[in-house]
Amino acid sequence: MKSAIRFRLSTMMFLNFFIWGAWYVTMGTYLKSIKGVTDVQVGIAYGTQSLGAIIAPFFVGLIADKFFSAQKILGVLHLGGAAALYYLTIVDNFSAFYPGLLIYMILFMPTLALINAVSFNQVGDPEKDFAKIRVWGTIGWIVAGLIIGWMAWEQTNSLVLTFRLAAAVSFIMGLFSFTLPDTPPTKAGTKVTFGEIIGLDAIGLLKDRNFLIFFLSSLLICIPLAFYYQETNIFLNELKVQGAAGKMALGQMSELVFMILMPFFFVRLGVKKMLLFGMAAWAARYLFFGFGNTGSGMWMLYAGIILHGVCYDFFFVTGQIYTNDKAGDKFRASAQGMITLATYGVGMLIGFWVAGLVAEKYSVADGHDWKNIWMIPAAISAVVFILYAVFFRDDKRKIISESEAEKGLATSPVT
Repeated sequence: MKSAIRFRLSTMMFLNFFIWGAWYVTMGTYLKSIKGVTDVQVGIAYGTQSLGAIIAPFFVGLIADKFFSAQKILGVLHLGGAAALYYLTIVDNFSAFYPGLLIYMILFMPTLALINAVSFNQVGDPEKDFAKIRVWGTIGWIVAGLIIGWMAWEQTNSLVLTFRLAAAVSFIMGLFSFTLPDTPPTKAGTKVTFGEIIGLDAIGLLKDRNFLIFFLSSLLICIPLAFYYQETNIFLNELKVQGAAGKMALGQMSELVFMILMPFFFVRLGVKKMLLFGMAAWAARYLFFGFGNTGSGMWMLYAGIILHGVCYDFFFVTGQIYTNDKAGDKFRASAQGMITLATYGVGMLIGFWVAGLVAEKYSVADGHDWKNIWMIPAAISAVVFILYAVFFRDDKRKIISESEAEKGLATSPVT
């Protein structure tokens, strides 16, 4: 691949995830600063991500794959997204904020598939080249968090600026997208079925007991996952942790480190143990949060954040590789679509709603009873861990090699 093309694709990844990371991490804290906004409403707001994830496959499958070049749709979506993000900065009540946010997430979530499509259309060797491009997305998310922490917008009640920053970068990304290499529609003139879009072609995989247990565990583990995304920044700011968004970027840094180490762990642990370590890490993270503090227990807060690398990579990336292996060439895309719809769509939608209810239940005069809040996702993670450990059986038919693990990592998304 030419260095100029690699640079443009890496810039595309950086900008796309910078936009998301610029406002998403601190949105809960921002909403709680608006008079009258409840914890349940914060959960409803974060649930727009899941609604966008559910709607996105229809958008990409029915429009991008059949009628228009991916980079042109990417540009239009980001220009529309810039307008939606700016709108969020001029409203001061939840009833006006929510529909704007929902529109934005419906526009943004399809971009995650589109940037992958643009990249895969250019790389000559996806297993070798894609991960080197995709890593710039995670770097973009990290940089966004570090900027927010450095600017101290959380401490000065200026988080509305995160949406303005994201709007400005989204506008730049929209214009930049039209300069990206052409990625014509891959299914022009063909029929795309409803079942293919939502992954029904892979439904037969659920007849396999192991895959069914994995599928249900993936859906259920997204409930505690939602607590992290929705509540952590609020939690850290209530504890008066300085530059909370910047410190949360340590989670993405950890993610990069464990992504590099995953092929090593795959060969030595296998799929079942990898997934169990991921679930155990979720329970441990929330115990750290529950018992940590800004004094002698500050190390627990850092540990809970840094565990993100194990939490995400060992479960979700391992799960994507496991799904890729079980589905085979015929149902690979459909199976990944089915898992994505179940986790980032249904699972996290339930999780955001539950997290809002729990936070509301344990709200107190000066904030929240965080110890009791964090025990809920810790308990859910522990229950899923036990169910998976008891009912999932290692498939002795095939052992994933280190080279196969690296191939799977090259095509696995990193949040």
